[in-house]
Amino acid sequence: MSSFGDLNRVNTNIQSLDSQLSLNKINKGMAENQLRMSTGLRINRAEDDAAGYSIATKLNARVAGLEQSLANVGDAKSVLDIAESSFDTVMDNLIEMKSLSTQAANDTLGEDERGYIGSQIAALANDINEIADQTVFQDTQLLNGDPANTGANAFSGTLSLTFQVGERTEDTLTAEIDAVNVSTLFDGAGTGSISLSTAGGQQGALEFTDGATKASAADFRSFIDDIDTAIGAMNDRVNSIGMAQSSLSTREVTLSQSISANSSASSRIMDADFAKEQSESVRLQILQQTSTSALAQANMGPQSVLGFLG
Repeated sequence: MSSFGDLNRVNTNIQSLDSQLSLNKINKGMAENQLRMSTGLRINRAEDDAAGYSIATKLNARVAGLEQSLANVGDAKSVLDIAESSFDTVMDNLIEMKSLSTQAANDTLGEDERGYIGSQIAALANDINEIADQTVFQDTQLLNGDPANTGANAFSGTLSLTFQVGERTEDTLTAEIDAVNVSTLFDGAGTGSISLSTAGGQQGALEFTDGATKASAADFRSFIDDIDTAIGAMNDRVNSIGMAQSSLSTREVTLSQSISANSSASSRIMDADFAKEQSESVRLQILQQTSTSALAQANMGPQSVLGFLG
């Protein structure tokens, strides 16, 4: 800062230098203030707040992972919804099969009528296999069991799906879907002239005749228990899907809350306070004007020395 007597020196205008320094600081402050207001960020470079920048970067990375995880949860629910929809159709077929078997178990029907009913039930069973083949998500068959099973074990076992439902490595959820086809649902079924065969392939088929002998009313009465067992097996599958869907819904809520909390934390660190920045802008503009005026006066100061020469 200039001191008493500095104005008496002409070669070095200390007051002008001090005014220039002050004006440069104010201009720098104005540039930073305008940058914060134009970007909406309090921290635009690491030098603004190195620790805050580091924390905010980690928070933003976490938010990005959480947002993608939330999308993953939505996709996972879509997969399970597709499987559940097919389960509903399979269950409808089983219910219809039970109704027909109950009808055929009645001795008021003749052999020909039971033969027609047997053909209907066999067709419904084949439909179950087709439903399994058509239940696909992104080239993954959801109801045909473990894809690693081949040969005699094909179309059996359990399909295991692991969903990434969080931004950490361990944030996963596994859903298991047992194979759905005639062989798995009616394993060990059949009595008399009703049997489970591989005529329809490894997914199995139901036959209601043993050569020339068609299924009797007693055969259909026994087969009702087999259908009830299949319905129970489907209920187990539906229950498993339901629990996985419930877990995904809970995770969906948790992720949404985490995204909001982490975004808020990042905002408090990174985002500019516009009310504060606007007030700072007005203050700096006033200081700029006064500093400019002071600089002009300082530059005129050495001219007073001319009075000594008069």
